[in-house]
Amino acid sequence: MMLCQATSRLLLSASLRNSHRWRRMLKPVVLGTSHLSPPGCLLYPVPGVAAPSRRSLTSGQVGWYESMADSQPIHLTEDLLVSVQQVTGLPWWAAIVCTTVTLRTAITLPLGIYQIVILAKVEALQAEIAELAKRLRYEVSVRAKEKGWSEKTCRYQFKKNLRRIISELYVRDNCHPFKASLLVWVQLPMWVCLSLALRNLSTGGPVANPSAFQGELAAGGALWFPDLTLPDSTWVMPMSLGIVNLLIVEMFSLRKLNPSKLQKFVTNFIRGISVVMIPIAATVPSSMALYWLSSSCVGLGHNLLLRSPRFRRLCRIPTTSSDSDTPYRDIAAAFIAKYLNCRVPPPTSSSV
Repeated sequence: MMLCQATSRLLLSASLRNSHRWRRMLKPVVLGTSHLSPPGCLLYPVPGVAAPSRRSLTSGQVGWYESMADSQPIHLTEDLLVSVQQVTGLPWWAAIVCTTVTLRTAITLPLGIYQIVILAKVEALQAEIAELAKRLRYEVSVRAKEKGWSEKTCRYQFKKNLRRIISELYVRDNCHPFKASLLVWVQLPMWVCLSLALRNLSTGGPVANPSAFQGELAAGGALWFPDLTLPDSTWVMPMSLGIVNLLIVEMFSLRKLNPSKLQKFVTNFIRGISVVMIPIAATVPSSMALYWLSSSCVGLGHNLLLRSPRFRRLCRIPTTSSDSDTPYRDIAAAFIAKYLNCRVPPPTSSSV
């Protein structure tokens, strides 16, 4: 009996070693590294087994980042980038820049115009809101004397009715301030999708043919970044990205003469993000850094374009009291006065 048990143990250990040996021998074939298969193809030793989808290749990976990188919107964005590059025949760096400019101009520029229209309508309502608030305060004081309301009740009634009046004005002019945030809710997902799509194509992530696209991106750079799959070791693009983002933030901060505490906090928070993005851009593939820099440059150009009085009239943006006939000269004067402590003579009334 003991001899039989020992014999069975030996046979079981031998079968386990053989199974591990066969598993190691089959691993290169399953991963598609066999010399019999062309690059990017998968060989399966079991007949009738179909190749898995892109999602099943990374089913063993856990984590929200990898799940997002293997989601359907990211794969659709990958197909868009590959299609643009193949149709235009441009090198990958030019295809990335052209795709960025096209998407930002076709999608985010109209939303930016819509945002300014909403904010202009809200600003135009401030005078009417102030007049109605003055009248409401008088009516609340009269009603308080009739019914003997306390000061706390008066404040409550005033705020409650003022909110109702403001909401009715927003509905009347179709300019609820929440509509101005539509640009953020569209631009941020688009930025994430393009970033993760370029990350997958550059690092051989969960894409259909990682080796082919990774090889094309490795030879699709230019100038100091010939390999788009590697980070920018010169830090030219990361530093340029930080400078452009800070310029955009300062353009908005210079318009606020007396910013509130919340506005100061948001401005400083965005400044911090702009600085943090510099080392992050230095660690990601150059394709992602190039897209981030291109997107920021297009955003800066759009912000300057939306300041132009001629362009605003062309887009029929309502005029407000804060509009200037010389916006670019005002920005330069405010920048010099804030950071160089110099006084600049006021601009003339000539239009830009």
